[in-house]
Amino acid sequence: MSFSLAIVGRPNVGKSTLFNRLVGKKLALVDDQPGVTRDLREGDAKLADLRFTAIDTAGLEDATDDSLEGRMRRLTERAVDMADICLFMIDARAGVTPTDMIFAEILRKRATHVILAANKGEGKAADSGVIEAYSLGLGEPIRLSAEHGEGLNDLYAQLMPIADEFAKRAEALNDDVETDVDLAEHEADAELDPDALLPSQLITEKKPLQIAVVGRPNAGKSTLINKIIGEDRLLTGPEAGITRDAISLRTNWGETPMRIFDTAGMRKKAKVQDKLEKLSVGDGLRAVKFAEVVVVLLDAAIPFEQQDLRIADLAEREGRAVIVAVNKWDIEDEKQEKLRDLKEAFNRLLPQLRGAPLITVSAKTGRGLERLRDAILRAYDTWNRRVPTAQLNRWLVEMLQQHPPPAPQGKRIKLRYMTQAKTRPPGFVVMCSHPDKIPESYSRYLINGLRETFDMPGTPIRLTMRGQGDKNPYKGKKKSTPSRLRKHIKGRNAPH
Repeated sequence: MSFSLAIVGRPNVGKSTLFNRLVGKKLALVDDQPGVTRDLREGDAKLADLRFTAIDTAGLEDATDDSLEGRMRRLTERAVDMADICLFMIDARAGVTPTDMIFAEILRKRATHVILAANKGEGKAADSGVIEAYSLGLGEPIRLSAEHGEGLNDLYAQLMPIADEFAKRAEALNDDVETDVDLAEHEADAELDPDALLPSQLITEKKPLQIAVVGRPNAGKSTLINKIIGEDRLLTGPEAGITRDAISLRTNWGETPMRIFDTAGMRKKAKVQDKLEKLSVGDGLRAVKFAEVVVVLLDAAIPFEQQDLRIADLAEREGRAVIVAVNKWDIEDEKQEKLRDLKEAFNRLLPQLRGAPLITVSAKTGRGLERLRDAILRAYDTWNRRVPTAQLNRWLVEMLQQHPPPAPQGKRIKLRYMTQAKTRPPGFVVMCSHPDKIPESYSRYLINGLRETFDMPGTPIRLTMRGQGDKNPYKGKKKSTPSRLRKHIKGRNAPH
């Protein structure tokens, strides 16, 4: 049985640095300024032979109101309640502060297991802070350096007895529980033909559907994800730009296992000057690259701004299945007229996503979420679609009869045959003569035909024109006379 470890403490004591070291990846943003982390971030951690879930939390602030700091504190306190062990970190160089004393008292009351760590403990400058840590009454502090990996052996020594306790509890639980296996159900599952199922029906807990929610600041991305998972897991509020990290959350939406990425709001590149905002936007772009379906969330009051178009175009260029969702639909008065204008603007401004779903939702009330889920699953199936080669070539003949390719400079272009080279997104290869002479407009004609004929609306389609090369090995070679004929000619021309 694995356990969970929540890393808590004041801002800028090194919680995210330790989190990254335990999970072995730079998942959490790290910067010198305090208060970088705002949401809870979970990761699969490893320390020697221990495997557990690490939780990175926002810095504890001495605020209990509805301000941003107060909401961050409540989220961290929630992590303390749900975690099995709390690792309370202080800054050994700054020593014990009055705020540390307050939160040590809170942890004594709320947490079952508390481990005290004095971080930034390298060098003599930290000696006094390590000694002061005893005054918190949480036992002997671990002298840590998350930046340099020092003190992890001491952390392992304190975690090991608690881990053994959880393991014994799990064994006792397994002994008490009787499991009944329904063989008939397993046999029925074994008879299922994977080729007969849609890709979305093959999604499992081990390989969930990856979804990224992107958009401008204050579009309601975190609120939407909280409504999907059914709990206030992400920090929300009226302030723009609350989310900084790309936070991933596992959930079962309906009966479909999913991993949903909440990303930081993306502003115009010219406005992004702050170093931390650049890191946040970069983190969001990486989430788009890892995702399979991207939900571009718009604000109904100001839809299809220039930045919205850039974000949607980015997702299409990355080859992801794209859903456009319009949020805050509950406060819209003229819904029918607004929806008609949205569809017209969508088709005009984003022709590369022709046919992609446009869904109206309300993250606040939950209206439209079922339609959004259905659209995501349909887009995922289309993104994985494979068309048989025979069907493609019959379709190609019809397209050539309707509209033959042009003949630039009098050179006739022959499109010989076509096949699908890949999926995710669908990629097709057309073998032809003079592939460099085919205009972009004719490629678009073929792509639009693929969308309509094989029902692939909205998904990015990659079409490659490829030359076959010359099959004649004698082409370009000087004609030569056969040897027997050469001897005969030589004999006739010889002097008598």
